[in-house]
Amino acid sequence: MAERSQRKTFFVVQGFSGGRQGHRMDTPIQARSEASARRQAERLSERKSGVIAFSRTGDPTTGEFDEPVVLASYGRIPGNEDGLPF
Repeated sequence: MAERSQRKTFFVVQGFSGGRQGHRMDTPIQARSEASARRQAERLSERKSGVIAFSRTGDPTTGEFDEPVVLASYGRIPGNEDGLPF
């Protein structure tokens, strides 16, 4: 019997703190929905040098995930040209 895929979408808000040592990632925050992630990112952007909200869909049991999708971005986000720090 084939196992069913347990694909799930995760919504994450990632803040960045800036300082003399450069930008560093803060502890990521998991949100319940896309709307919640967007709201949290907007609020957090008032206190952080950069914030990104993104979603990622995949199967946590196998570790196979689609590419992340940027939902909102504020301020300075260190990373590649896609706007993702990873």
